Amino acid sequence: MEISDAPGAYALRLQPGDDLRGALESRARSLPISAAGIVSVVGSLTAARIRMAGAESLRSLEGPLEILTLSGTVGAGGAHLHMMVADSEGHCVGGHVARGCIVHTTVELVLLLLPGLRFERRLDSTTGYPELAIEGAEDGTRTPPDV
Repeated sequence: MEISDAPGAYALRLQPGDDLRGALESRARSLPISAAGIVSVVGSLTAARIRMAGAESLRSLEGPLEILTLSGTVGAGGAHLHMMVADSEGHCVGGHVARGCIVHTTVELVLLLLPGLRFERRLDSTTGYPELAIEGAEDGTRTPPDV
């Protein structure tokens, strides 16, 4: 993995064979990245594992696959990622990114750092999933405002 940092951002290049989610979470822990958002991604995968909306099980896809979009949050508590990929015929599939999305030639990511914040994941009794908990440097835990 190659990495470059600039004030307020990190640029990462994942190598062939890397697990997209695993490598991103590992790098976030080692840098350390306490809170960031994904602002740009290009790349390809040999395989993908995606959970569709409302599904309990994962869907496995064989590549080559082109990453069309990848968005999400990355922080101390892990990552929450959604992705859309296209196969060689242009068929698209998207959903929640699981481990097992393996880099084919490259994945180039740009992360925007969010100073003063820390992203954690906490089990939400309403949804049954680990959801975003935003911690501020001075004022303790905050949750996203209702919109």
